[in-house]
Amino acid sequence: MQQTSVKFEIGNWEIVQKMPDVPVRTAFSKECIDFLDTVSGILMKDAAAKAFPDVITFAFWIRRANMERFKNMYSQTSEQRQRIGRGVVFHIAPSNVAVNYAYSLTAGLIFGNANIVRLPGKDFLQVQLIYAAFCQALEKHPSMQPYLALIRYGHEKEVTDCLSALADVRVIWGGNQTIAQIRKSPLGARASEVTFADRFSLAVIDADRYLCMTEKEKERIALGFYQDTYLTDQNACTSPRLVVWHGNGVTEAKKEFWARLRGLTADYPLTGIQAVDKLAGSYAVAAAVEGAVIEPETDQILTRIQVTKLCRKLLCFQVHSGFFLEYTCEDVMELADLCDDRSVQTVAYVGEPSYFEKLLYSGIHGIDRIVPIGHTMDFELLWDGYDLAERLSRLVVM
Repeated sequence: MQQTSVKFEIGNWEIVQKMPDVPVRTAFSKECIDFLDTVSGILMKDAAAKAFPDVITFAFWIRRANMERFKNMYSQTSEQRQRIGRGVVFHIAPSNVAVNYAYSLTAGLIFGNANIVRLPGKDFLQVQLIYAAFCQALEKHPSMQPYLALIRYGHEKEVTDCLSALADVRVIWGGNQTIAQIRKSPLGARASEVTFADRFSLAVIDADRYLCMTEKEKERIALGFYQDTYLTDQNACTSPRLVVWHGNGVTEAKKEFWARLRGLTADYPLTGIQAVDKLAGSYAVAAAVEGAVIEPETDQILTRIQVTKLCRKLLCFQVHSGFFLEYTCEDVMELADLCDDRSVQTVAYVGEPSYFEKLLYSGIHGIDRIVPIGHTMDFELLWDGYDLAERLSRLVVM
């Protein structure tokens, strides 16, 4: 294998090759929590990091208090069981979401594993800020060095073959095509795999509840929706692409909601390519979906298309950078056919989560998360329907 095709941001080939023999740790070990808390402190004090809400959110997430919270959640009630790492976790991060790799790495670490992380192909500044903090923290916690390797390489199958052969767990974040390509590299007989494929998310807003909110609450909803969508150019699997309205005051609520959101997008750095993609996407939806209407106030920053029926065809339109389909419903069961698709991941809502019970109990195959608007990006150890504790660690019965 051409080792020169791999660039190490943290670690080296010697560390990687020794990882299968590195002792696994118990979940939420003191060494790991101390290390992550140091990383958190470095990022919180970094002036450059403060310009990126996603970086600061990650720093807050890995602080000691939150890790201790998770530790208490996953503590075993039986003294006859112990949760320890599976061994080596090989993470393939998505190319279009900056901080995702850091959450995946953290999950691997806190459950006691050594970790090889293929960083995003796009050169995000957030990626650099986070791994720089990890580098600084390693100086204070050298015992963590054997457990981290952060690398960059292209699409060389030979490299993926080598790293997959070392892995006890392979975690693939990316589209369906990426997963299919990576799966051409075999895993060991005892190894397992966690895949996070192409997903589709939506928002459901109770118009009457929204109109009863205070001005401050409405501002919070607008900011939360902006962070759920524009902050990642709508590339995150959790970013709503469809907004469903229900209630009596839909017309008024729409007017207020979109006006507030538009007020937050004045400085959104839309590129020419993004604008062209959105224009092409608008025409594609209008041509393919009967009754679809492009809203007259649609522009390069905020594109809205009204649809008169929910169908699975809508799941194919993965346009980004402020591109929203809209639908008004009278009954939650109008979402059933769309949400019966396994690609549907997150529902962000304004209203009551109990509104969705009838839909969930109908036997649909989609929807893994139902969260308030503004919290779609909140990473938890239950993700995409996977319990990462179960996937990244093992329970030893004594």
